[in-house]
Amino acid sequence: MNNLLKTLLLFWLVISFASAAGLKNEPIGPLTIERNLDPRLVSLGDQLFHDVRLSQDNSISCSSCHVLSTGGTDRKKNSVGVGGNVGGIKAPTVYNTRYNFVQFWDGRALTLEEQAAGPVHNPIEMSSNWEEVISKLRKDPTTVEKFEELFHDGITGENIVVAIAAFERSLVTVNSRFDRWLKGDEGALSERELRGYRLFKSYGCISCHQGDNVGGNMFGVMGAKGDYFKDRNGGITEPDLGRYNVTKQDEDKHYFKVPSLRLAAINPPYFHDGSQTTLQGAIRIMGRYQLGRDLPQSDIDDIAAFLHTLVGEHVRLKP
Repeated sequence: MNNLLKTLLLFWLVISFASAAGLKNEPIGPLTIERNLDPRLVSLGDQLFHDVRLSQDNSISCSSCHVLSTGGTDRKKNSVGVGGNVGGIKAPTVYNTRYNFVQFWDGRALTLEEQAAGPVHNPIEMSSNWEEVISKLRKDPTTVEKFEELFHDGITGENIVVAIAAFERSLVTVNSRFDRWLKGDEGALSERELRGYRLFKSYGCISCHQGDNVGGNMFGVMGAKGDYFKDRNGGITEPDLGRYNVTKQDEDKHYFKVPSLRLAAINPPYFHDGSQTTLQGAIRIMGRYQLGRDLPQSDIDDIAAFLHTLVGEHVRLKP
């Protein structure tokens, strides 16, 4: 069998599999609920995610910066930690993080467990440590009982992040209109939204924002086709260095984990620096500095309409 025939056969098999599964053959796939989670562990993680005792002065919790009712972020340019400390980077959404190949903008955490431990120890965020946190939690008989039901060694720092990470893995937004279209509901999207999706692909946005999470699976440089930081107001900050802060390799300067666009339509402001307040403004900047194109307003509006179709809903696991 020659190479052409092999290619055609492979293409036919892919199309057949997609059709058999009821899915369109697209570079974006639908999100699904994580079924392999212990609801009791998720419930404990939910409690800890909203527990201010994880912070040094009992003033903030994970949910202070990752507000579930507003798309998993606080919609601020810079989040505020204990004592009014202001962070230097926009808090990303906590929804659909189980699909990310690394965590944080600079990818310094490889797992959700590692990510969950970060803010607790960060002096600008929660400014605490496991000894302080565990001491406070052990004074609560109900919390002690919940840990002892799930872990043989009770309350430990490791078990705290295991529970929080389990809860975060449950934070998946399913049943978006775009996902329903992917599954065969032709009426789920308007012609304008479909046109926006076609533009999203034809302009090349899909090269970085693809997969089930429409991003979150690679690093990308901010300013591939122009000097974003030179043109932006203000000088270079430490967070602007991105991946370089982890690797200390010059070639990693201004590289960031490509964010998911699943909830982008409802999560302003945009980018790691929160510099754009509107979705259309963010699309315009991406066109200019990532694609080297000045997109017409009509195309920007159509792409924005498509991005709104990616917003799904969170279905809570019942303990």
